[in-house]
Amino acid sequence: MSVLEGDLGPVDPPSDCPACPRLVALREELKAAYPDWHNAPVPSFTSETPRLLIVGLAPGMKGANCTGRPFTGDYAGDLLYETMLDFGFAEGTYLARPDDGLTLKDAMITNAVRCLPPQNKPTGPEIKTCRPYLLSTLAANPSIRAVLALGRIAHETFLSALELRRAEFPFAHCAEHDLPGYDLALFDSYHCSRYNTNTGRLTENMFRSVFEKIRKHIPQE
Repeated sequence: MSVLEGDLGPVDPPSDCPACPRLVALREELKAAYPDWHNAPVPSFTSETPRLLIVGLAPGMKGANCTGRPFTGDYAGDLLYETMLDFGFAEGTYLARPDDGLTLKDAMITNAVRCLPPQNKPTGPEIKTCRPYLLSTLAANPSIRAVLALGRIAHETFLSALELRRAEFPFAHCAEHDLPGYDLALFDSYHCSRYNTNTGRLTENMFRSVFEKIRKHIPQE
């Protein structure tokens, strides 16, 4: 049986998910300090029938953990949504808040880990604990034909979730991998974080080059 068959459970963890003690402790600490923030597992952001799934690492503290929408409220979202708008994967205006009216088109955004981790660094067990939600999300959206992994950890956890050997699909910026047994192509990009762009590891043109390849794989309708 494929890992995408059978009863895979819910696509998002409950708002009070108790699975990872370290993440729960941080969540409760931030609830006390910032009661108006989301401070809970962040659900995926999606269009009705997405063909592109974008997988990040985890919510940022003042980004998705605050706003409740993936990549919303921090620099990574500025670059991601601007690029998605330019390539027709989003419509409207991105104003870094969940009520800005922005909608996705033919796309979905999620994270490998749904809760904010300390120092933005989830542990191996925390990543593994969240994998079932990644599988359920993928299985619930059979329209998906391409996956964009933002960073090595997202790339590796996606392959592990599908029980594919990482060594056969090495991570590299702008790489494209056909995944055997799945009607999917996996694309890689360095994460669109402020650190990567400030250091020159990722430029706007480098990021756009990944979306150019994705658009060739998923022609705009």
